[in-house]
Amino acid sequence: MVTNVLLVDDHQILREGLRAMLVAQLGAHVSEATNGREAVRLAEETNPDLVVMDISMPDLNGVEATRQIVAAHPDAKVVVLSAHADRRMVTAVLQCGAKGFLPKDAAFEELVEAIRHVLDGKVYVSPAVAGHVVESLSESSGGIGSPPGAFARLTPREREVLQLIAEGRATKEIARDLAVSVKTVETHRRQLMEKLKLYSVAELTKYAVKEGVSSLEA
Repeated sequence: MVTNVLLVDDHQILREGLRAMLVAQLGAHVSEATNGREAVRLAEETNPDLVVMDISMPDLNGVEATRQIVAAHPDAKVVVLSAHADRRMVTAVLQCGAKGFLPKDAAFEELVEAIRHVLDGKVYVSPAVAGHVVESLSESSGGIGSPPGAFARLTPREREVLQLIAEGRATKEIARDLAVSVKTVETHRRQLMEKLKLYSVAELTKYAVKEGVSSLEA
């Protein structure tokens, strides 16, 4: 199997290990990104068949990066690796268009199995976390069709701004990183506060950590 793979993780040693194994086991051509924003850019350049995506990364997390990549490249199959396999995280990445989810401590053989599944058009959720999906659906009052919570009503750009605020970025830095005006960032921040009923950076930061938008300590 020769596959064009985009490997996304902010830890170099993990990327190097996965890259070596993907090349050896699958004969894959592997490109690497160190964060979600770089992954979105490289996906435009390389048009990957497969994306192996970490969740907890600075600048743009794996959930939002997956959302953007799948929207721009519907044929790209995303397999997510996460150290945090709670039910909210599993369901969030699947709703964003990921086709596979494994905990980071899974064996490499399971990753290969997941890759083969998703490239065949199937969805793969590791048995170690599959129960979280069922649990999430059974605990929701209305199932998949239930009204979305406040976080679900945030736009993708508002989620990006929320992560950058939680990481301590100044308004001018956020504007530069997103290539928008300072006034636009201020508008997004105001809309965030109104939708979430949170009115300080500290509250937004705690909320971002709770929702898995940022892995930083609040």
